[in-house]
Amino acid sequence: MKYIYDMHQMMLKNNVILVYEGEFTQEITKSVLAMAERNMDSIGEESGIKRKVFNVMVECLQNIVKHGDDYISGEIKINTAIFMIGKHKDSYIITSGNPIKNEQIDALKSKLDEINSLDKDGLKTLYKDIIKGEVGLTNKGGAGLGFVDMARKSGQKLEYGFESIGNGHSFFALKTTVPRG
Repeated sequence: MKYIYDMHQMMLKNNVILVYEGEFTQEITKSVLAMAERNMDSIGEESGIKRKVFNVMVECLQNIVKHGDDYISGEIKINTAIFMIGKHKDSYIITSGNPIKNEQIDALKSKLDEINSLDKDGLKTLYKDIIKGEVGLTNKGGAGLGFVDMARKSGQKLEYGFESIGNGHSFFALKTTVPRG
């Protein structure tokens, strides 16, 4: 039972206010968003900050639902991901993670690196190009609009990483920081 206490202490130390790990569906996404919104309401967060955080959360969760992949571990099919939000004095940290196929890594890394290389005006131009259909879609229908929107709303670089989990898959982790002021 000590692991529960240790986990609680780790969450307190890292200012985690909401964690969900498991299967993500549209219904679960709605519930996670509602819990996060109630949490921000209860602490009296400013509406402009809430809007930015909420927008980033929606994009993270939609990314998991639309682009996460099942993978096989032993004989078990796994469809699980994680979403966390933490509140610090000067920012919110929104983190998500989900399995993806290894063959998607290069394209995803390239897309994220491009987004991170752009300034505010460059992000605005890329956003408009995607909306106009001037930037191609992936085989799952995405063009990176959500990532661009996350970078625009947060005004920060998107942090990411990939951890191999075997069977042709890796765990994609994404962290977005939304300043509170």
